[in-house]
Amino acid sequence: MLIFEWVVGVLLGAVVLAALARRVGAPYPAFLALGGCALAFVPGVPNLALDPELALALFLAPVLLDAGYDISLRDLKANWRSVGGLALGAVAATTAAVALVAHLVVPDMPIAACVVLGAVVAPPDAVAALSVLRHVALPHRVAVILRGESLLNDAGSLLIYRLAVAAAVTGSFHLSEVAPTFLLGVVGSLVAGPCLARLYLPIAHRFSDAPSTIVLQFVAAFGIWLIAERLHLSGVLTIVSFAITVARYSPGLTAPRTRILSYAVWDTAVFVLNVLAFVLIGIQIGPILDRLTGSDRSDALILAAAVFAAVVVVRIGWVVAANGLRGLGRKLRRGAKPSLAPALAISWSGMRGIVTIATALALPTEGFPKRDLIVFGAFCTVIGTLVVQGLTLAPLLRLLRLEDDDPVGRETGRARAEAYAAALESLRTAGDASSVAALRAEFETALEEAERHEEGRAPESLPSDGARRQAIGAARDAVLRLRREGRIGDDAYYRLEEEFDWAELNVTPRAEV
Repeated sequence: MLIFEWVVGVLLGAVVLAALARRVGAPYPAFLALGGCALAFVPGVPNLALDPELALALFLAPVLLDAGYDISLRDLKANWRSVGGLALGAVAATTAAVALVAHLVVPDMPIAACVVLGAVVAPPDAVAALSVLRHVALPHRVAVILRGESLLNDAGSLLIYRLAVAAAVTGSFHLSEVAPTFLLGVVGSLVAGPCLARLYLPIAHRFSDAPSTIVLQFVAAFGIWLIAERLHLSGVLTIVSFAITVARYSPGLTAPRTRILSYAVWDTAVFVLNVLAFVLIGIQIGPILDRLTGSDRSDALILAAAVFAAVVVVRIGWVVAANGLRGLGRKLRRGAKPSLAPALAISWSGMRGIVTIATALALPTEGFPKRDLIVFGAFCTVIGTLVVQGLTLAPLLRLLRLEDDDPVGRETGRARAEAYAAALESLRTAGDASSVAALRAEFETALEEAERHEEGRAPESLPSDGARRQAIGAARDAVLRLRREGRIGDDAYYRLEEEFDWAELNVTPRAEV
C-alpha cells in the first residue's frame, strides 16, 4: 500500500511539474529531473529497483516506436549527411571524450567502464528536444535534423554500450570476433523491421475497436524489441524501421477515432515512462551518495562536472566544425550573408534524458566495476543538460532569430487546395439539396482563395469554420445547462459531448489543437 501511495503522489507531482514547465516554455523532463533529484533526499522513500534486463525494453521500446512513427523518411534522406554526422560521428566523439575524461579523473576505473559511461551519456533525448521545439518557431531543416539525430543516435550509442559492458564484465574484447556479428545484426535489423511491419499491419487491421488496437500497438513495441534481442539484432534499428514502415502504410487502414485516441494514449505513455525513469534513478542516487564517502564522493562530483562539460563542449565543437563551417562555405560561395545561428541552435539542443537513464539503470547490479560512479555521472549529466541547456534553449532560439521559409506550410497549402478541388468535384453529383448547395459554396470559396494566393496556399480552415466553432460552443453551454438543471442525465450529456468534440475537432486548425 505504501508503494501505491507513493506512485499516486509521484504522478500528481509530475503533472504539476509538467504544468510549470509549460508555463515557462521549458522541456518537462528538466522539471522531472529536478523532481527525481529531490527524491534522493526525501526520507522514507520506498526502495524501488528495476531488473536491469527490463530497463531497456520498458523505457526504450515504446519511446522509439512513438518517435519513429512521427519521423519523415523523405526529410531524413534529404538531410542524411547532417543527421548521420550527429547520430554516428558526434556519438563516437562524445563517447571517446567522456571515456578519456573519466580515465583521467578516476585512473583506477577500467577503460571498458569509462567507455560505458561515454556511451551512456552520448545520445541526446528526443522527448526533451521536441518539448522545447513545440514552444519556439524553428526552421524546418533544423527541426528535422534534431528529430532524426535523437532517433538514430541511440543505435550507435547502444552498440558501443553493449560491447563495452561485455568487455567490462568479461575483461576481454576482440574486434575481429565482434565485427561480423555486428554487421550481420545491423543488416538483419533493417530487414527484420519492415518485414515484421508487413506482418503486423494485416493483423492490426482485423481489430476495429480502439482499446484492442492500442493494446496491440504496445504489444508490438515490446514484442519486436524482445524478438530482436532473441535474434541478436539491434532493438533500436528494428523498432525504428518497423515504426517508419507502419507509419507509411497504416493511415488508410486505421479508423480516425482510433487514430486520435491512439495519439493521446501514446503521449500519456511516454510521459509516464519519463516520470518512472526519473523517479527510479532519483531513488538510486540517495544510496549511492551514502556509499560514496570521503575522497570517493569528491571524485564522483569532479567526474560528474567533467563529464557534463565534455558532453557540452564536444557537441558544440562537432556541430560548428562539421555542420556550421560547411554551411558557411556554401553561403560564401553563393555570396550570401554567413550565419552560424543554425549550428548554434543544434549544438545547444543536446539535452540528455530517458535513453541515458535507461542505459544507466540497465547496468548489471552485481560485479560491474564503478557502477555507482557511472550511474551518478549519468544522472548529473542528465540534470545538467536538461536544466542548463533546456531552460536556456528557448531564449537562445529567440535571440538567434532563425527564419523559416515554412516548406511544410507551403506543401500543406498546395495539398489542401487539391483536396478542396476533389471535394468540390464529388459534390457536383450529390444533388441540389440546400445543405449540399451550402457545402458546395463553402468549398468553392475556399478554392478561390487558394487559387488567388501566389503560392497556391489554401487557408487554414473553411470560411465558416470560425462561426461553426462559435455555434458548437453555444450548443455545449446549452447542453451543460440542461444537465445542471437535471433535465438530462449523464449518459445523454456524455454522448452529446462526444459529438461536439468531434465536430469541433473537425473545424479547428491543427495549430490550435
